[in-house]
Amino acid sequence: MNIAIAQINCIVGDLEGNARKIVDFSRRAREQGADLVVFSELCVTGYPPQDLLDNPAFMDGVERAVERIAESIPPDFAALVGAPARNLEPVGKRLFNSALLLSGGRIIARTDKCLLPTYDVYDEYRYFEPATPTTCMEWKGVRLGVHICEDMWNMEEGVAFRMYATNPLEHLVRDGADVLVGLSATPFARGKREQRRRLIRGICRHFDLPLVFANQVGANTELIFDGTCSVHAADGRMVAAGPAFEEALTFWTFGQDETVSETPRSDIEEMHDALILGIRDYYEKTGAFRGAVLGLSGGMDSSLTAALAAEALGADRVHGVLMPSQYSSQHSIDDAIAVAEGLCIGYRTISIQQAFDAFRSSLSDAFSGLEEDVTEENIQARVRGVILMALSNKFDLLVLTTGNKSEFAAGYSTLYGDLAGGLAVLGDVYKTQVYELAHYVNRRAGREVIPRNVFEKAPSAELRPGQTDQDSLPPYEVLDEILELYIEQNQDLESIVGSTEHDEPLVRRVLDMVDRAEFKRQQAPPVLRVSRKAFGMGRRLPIVMRWSRDPILQPVTSPSH
Repeated sequence: MNIAIAQINCIVGDLEGNARKIVDFSRRAREQGADLVVFSELCVTGYPPQDLLDNPAFMDGVERAVERIAESIPPDFAALVGAPARNLEPVGKRLFNSALLLSGGRIIARTDKCLLPTYDVYDEYRYFEPATPTTCMEWKGVRLGVHICEDMWNMEEGVAFRMYATNPLEHLVRDGADVLVGLSATPFARGKREQRRRLIRGICRHFDLPLVFANQVGANTELIFDGTCSVHAADGRMVAAGPAFEEALTFWTFGQDETVSETPRSDIEEMHDALILGIRDYYEKTGAFRGAVLGLSGGMDSSLTAALAAEALGADRVHGVLMPSQYSSQHSIDDAIAVAEGLCIGYRTISIQQAFDAFRSSLSDAFSGLEEDVTEENIQARVRGVILMALSNKFDLLVLTTGNKSEFAAGYSTLYGDLAGGLAVLGDVYKTQVYELAHYVNRRAGREVIPRNVFEKAPSAELRPGQTDQDSLPPYEVLDEILELYIEQNQDLESIVGSTEHDEPLVRRVLDMVDRAEFKRQQAPPVLRVSRKAFGMGRRLPIVMRWSRDPILQPVTSPSH
């Protein structure tokens, strides 16, 4: 049997458009000799559909879309698609996360997801009923052990704790599966592809069975999906592989054992491609903009954001705005112009000085007798935010926020100022990684897209004379090491001090900065997720809380009356 894997870029909620794409890829797969085409998890709705699933009219539309897809599938061919399906029993959640085998105008088999992830960016138990392990599907004499995403992740090797008591794959193998077939919507994160490959190789060797892995591609708001569909033989060797970050059909003949290989790619290369896809899909799928706009300061973050946006959208759609004040250095203005001209993007200069002076004049009575401090710095940032949002309103432009993850984490950003915008491109990229990405952009272009001077000067917000980031923050290489351990590895004070040998007061200061800045992050734009723990939907902490990492030294007593 010839199997095709279709990695398609779905739009959440676009039932008609997704159905058309599924029909088109099914037709192409059949024309190229496939007997079965396998699509990704929830491809009919796009992933994640979130509370759209609570709308009965939406589910009516899902069922109509599935019917239209089934009508296009002839009897000698089958398509395996992911879609929500109604739970007809009077108990439990109203929906299942399902895989439907379509052929000859009808659903000939169905299996439902057993293990429902409810952690990080996943919230599936909010909507779906967990299924009991089911039996195999059969097509053209081959027994298909169909499972959905999380159903295979309970077999990861070397983990000390397993989240689920059951292993759906064991049930499928006991039911006589000839091949395991996984429908997935696994978001991209640094290192995730190799983790997934290790998992699949281990499954294949454990059960002595091949495994077909079909993953979604494309970006939906914060989540970016890399595709990279694959087939592994029973001994774990990869025998078919799809590309990363693009739509494709990948073919494999059941029983074929010819090994294929992938070109090794660094984390920075993959992060670059993920961000490009994230910007492009956010822009195109919303359909609300005629271009993008960002503040060009001459610093590294805005320079890199401009370069990524120009590649993602085309230089003609990207507009830079220089917004100098009395504290802006001439070299920063020159660097911003050099970046814009090197990228061939349009740019304009709008000084904030007049508006800043007007604010100071308006507040002079209220601030009488007080020294200037961070308040006046924040006013400058907020004037710039107002300018960008005004241009956005007037010309239908998407405002790209340029702050990085280190700044977001430490609270080194201004609400309604540099946090204003529609999409935080670098919000999951640490400052040290920003520099790595910028070097890669230049190597890839074969020229200095980002000028050397941008790399060499000290990072600065230029909101007061002589200011640098290190006036307020530890050196970025130190800060980022602590932040990654705290945010992505969930370590706390004692563990971080022990593993890094940084002074306890320094680590405590960084952790306190992160904790205090939660109210800012929850008002920030969506962040493109490229790590295992991004700010936004994957990290949920209360703003109002009174938790201390210091142990209680005194017994708690009732107050006297």
